[in-house]
Amino acid sequence: MNPILNAAAPAAFLLCLPLSALACEAHLAHADGLAHDGHAAHAPAAQRAADPADARTAALFAAAGAEADAGPGAEPHASARADGHAPLGVMGDHRHAAGEFMLSYRYMAMRMAGNRDGDERIDADTIATTVPNRFAGMPGMPPTLRVVPLDMDMEMHMLGAMYAPSDALTLMAMLPWLRKEMAHRTYQGGMGDTVLGTFVTEVEGLGDIKLGGLYEVPLVQGNAHFNLGLSLPTGSIEEEDQVLTPMNMRPTLRLPYPMQLGSGTYDLQPGFTWFDRKGQVGLGAQYQATIRLGRNDADYRLGHAQTLTAWTSWAFDPQVSSSLRLRYHEQGRIKGQDRRIMAPVQTADPDRQGGEWLDLGLGMNVALGGGHRLAAELLWPLHQDLNGPQMETDQTLIVGWQYAH
Repeated sequence: MNPILNAAAPAAFLLCLPLSALACEAHLAHADGLAHDGHAAHAPAAQRAADPADARTAALFAAAGAEADAGPGAEPHASARADGHAPLGVMGDHRHAAGEFMLSYRYMAMRMAGNRDGDERIDADTIATTVPNRFAGMPGMPPTLRVVPLDMDMEMHMLGAMYAPSDALTLMAMLPWLRKEMAHRTYQGGMGDTVLGTFVTEVEGLGDIKLGGLYEVPLVQGNAHFNLGLSLPTGSIEEEDQVLTPMNMRPTLRLPYPMQLGSGTYDLQPGFTWFDRKGQVGLGAQYQATIRLGRNDADYRLGHAQTLTAWTSWAFDPQVSSSLRLRYHEQGRIKGQDRRIMAPVQTADPDRQGGEWLDLGLGMNVALGGGHRLAAELLWPLHQDLNGPQMETDQTLIVGWQYAH
């Protein structure tokens, strides 16, 4: 297991301990009939008790809310409060006031190990001896998949920038740098379960640059905006590395689809985001789609995708908040085929791509003052139904820094 993810798991578990109070807080706020205009922060605890500690907490949240509302068009997402932003893994979650900009850096580490066919696990020996090879019958191609992926680590460094030319519109850009590493097991010859050896393929480079905008949707309750993005085909789809074949040869070949750095196509990314907050409790949801605009130069396109996510947050004080998030992601199979990607391995088959994922995320945001903010989120899969066999996802860790001015 990736040591970064392993070390982060106990700390992330602690984040969920205070979340059991969410339902109680929301119920009390509703019972008190609190007024809420969708922008100002409120302190229901001050209305329920005369405890000095409650009064101090109420004053802190009221002050943070006043700071957030200081400028025209200000909204909870752009506030100085820790819970003014969504969990770190949600992109395009907040707008800014006119003239404001934000710079950000995110690091993501994703670990994949083992294989699934549909929602059932399948071992490497079974894949190598029973799963048909799409390219069987071609010269040198065995009848089954004789090369099996064992695990994969993917890292992404993401630089982001946002600027608001007006209160209603915020522009954004994201530049990713990717590194992928996949370990494989090769079985000897065309049948049987004799292992010939293992090998690792690696790629690193620029991914697909994304440009977009967030446009305000006026609502009586909460804050909402349309998301519209365009992904540019700046990531390579021609990555190569040395492999080990079932005939004990080590040629350098074009790597299968999951090991490429980009889609090779212009991708439209429409979406919608909503957020609201009452006292120390925040709620939000986002829908985002990825629509591939035609095929790339290698005569294929990745599957269309859609993601629906919803989260709740709890603010311990204006500077620190935790979050709980559910994310559903669906992606279709690849359409077309790169004629240079042919191998007895599942990752080379366009039909063995995509599926459905349901993830649980635990996060924390910390507002440091002066416009600086630190955040982290750890996601685990609750359910995976894959067009397999495919490698299953184990964990995804995201950490980042943001500066707004």
